[in-house]
Amino acid sequence: MKVLILGGTRFLGRALVEEALKREHEITLFNRGTNIETFPDMEQLIGNRDSDVSQLENRKWDVVMDTCGFAPHQIKKIAAVLGDNIEHYTYISSISVYKDWIPPNITEDYHLQSMLPDNKLKDVEEGEISPYEYYGALKVLCEAEAEKHWPGHVLHIRAGQLVGPFDYTDRLPYWVQRVAQGEKVLVPGRPDRPVQLIDVKDVATWVFDMAENRKIGTFNVTGPDDELTMEELLNACNAVTNGDAEFVWADEQFILDHNIQPWTEMPLWIPEHFPLEGETEPWEGASFISVEKAVNAGLSFRPLKDTIQDVYQWEKTRQDSERKTGISREREKELLETWFQKEKKETL
Repeated sequence: MKVLILGGTRFLGRALVEEALKREHEITLFNRGTNIETFPDMEQLIGNRDSDVSQLENRKWDVVMDTCGFAPHQIKKIAAVLGDNIEHYTYISSISVYKDWIPPNITEDYHLQSMLPDNKLKDVEEGEISPYEYYGALKVLCEAEAEKHWPGHVLHIRAGQLVGPFDYTDRLPYWVQRVAQGEKVLVPGRPDRPVQLIDVKDVATWVFDMAENRKIGTFNVTGPDDELTMEELLNACNAVTNGDAEFVWADEQFILDHNIQPWTEMPLWIPEHFPLEGETEPWEGASFISVEKAVNAGLSFRPLKDTIQDVYQWEKTRQDSERKTGISREREKELLETWFQKEKKETL
């Protein structure tokens, strides 16, 4: 196929390109050109979908894979130049499109986030507001915009937490690196708390399987297909890194009382028993997103240890200053001391 990939090649884009190369597709990249050296021999069109997409004019591709559509005006600009010159459009959306993650087993027909007011949408379009401020709501609008221009030709990927080498969110990398360092590791919640994540390579493999067969529709894409607990994840990190880390499971109330932020300072954790700021109910379904539809369409998952091994090898090439997620070792030690003092008092 002739494949156009919209967006950078740092993480998901890199995995898509590598999968396309394995399948011997003809690839064109369109992005701002900040990472050209990753695939120097590939056709790379330089532009900015907020302003100049003229490089895409008068070109035809079988398949377009859009990894960086954050606002509907960006989809509209691409559609204006591509029009009917493509057969299939894969849009990388997000499970953040759902209005909340309160109930377990959220399927693709669950309620979506509310529409943005026109003035906010205009502010995003004009660059006055970052699209990340309204990330989920904008993804909802992007899905609708893609369907408007290519009805019956769009594959919507509502992605969960993508993991693997080059994962600049640092959420799984934090735990792999921390476990490799050994000693006592502070972990929020209960050991059998579920967690969901998916190797970016599995996403790329399945997306190309679907695109090659011109499959369309909307799919939650995270994993695995059976329940993975936080304890299982951390034990796998210990096994892969030959670590001797000892996990200290602190209850959610303690973590929140000490102002540790879910998901950022404690990656892969959203409280099960306490609502997030601005919410009225806990998001118990955050790690219970249903992937049954995608699995039935062929989505499969590589062994967790393979993913962790890949991340661990990548972690060895990085500097501490590059990591931006998780608490510091100093802060962790303070919290561990406080936790042990609390436990000691409770046993007296």
